[in-house]
Amino acid sequence: MPQGSWLGPVTFLLLTDDLQTDCLIHKYVDDTTLTEIIHSRNDPSNMQNFFHQLPSWSNTNDLSVNFSKTKEVVMGPPASTTNLPLVHGAEGQIERVSSFKLLGLHLDADFSWQSHVEAVTSKATKRLYFLKQLMRAGVPYAQLLHYYLAVIRPVLEYAAPVWHHSLNKSLTNQIESIQKRRYV
Repeated sequence: MPQGSWLGPVTFLLLTDDLQTDCLIHKYVDDTTLTEIIHSRNDPSNMQNFFHQLPSWSNTNDLSVNFSKTKEVVMGPPASTTNLPLVHGAEGQIERVSSFKLLGLHLDADFSWQSHVEAVTSKATKRLYFLKQLMRAGVPYAQLLHYYLAVIRPVLEYAAPVWHHSLNKSLTNQIESIQKRRYV
């Protein structure tokens, strides 16, 4: 089916509707996230067993899992990360990362939001450069304001209710510095 059509995501959702594991599973369009909550540092992880259910389901349904894009993250205090890395037979060990992007949010294993703020400020800075070029070209102020409100501000505020309340002063200042930049 044509890439970018609404039929692609709908078909994927229909194909993956019966995907079940013994842990929490989150599916959104073409992303699937397996989640296990470990309540005590002494509790063992069962994620390896849950993870083995995914390839067996995909083989049964003639779908493939791209193991090169598959990542593992253990979130929480560093002392609780003593679990062994996930392993898939032919592919070997799954890469363990300290941050990952999920639905546009960059999540850190230590819940700090550092990588999210860095990604957001980097993206906004690139767009501010284009705003500066528009300003130098003599674009009227009303159109510059419209550009800022339509292109830059949404980057800075995307899913802010999720992450903004837990920023430390340093990260808040990084976001604020982008909004207070002057080019005049």
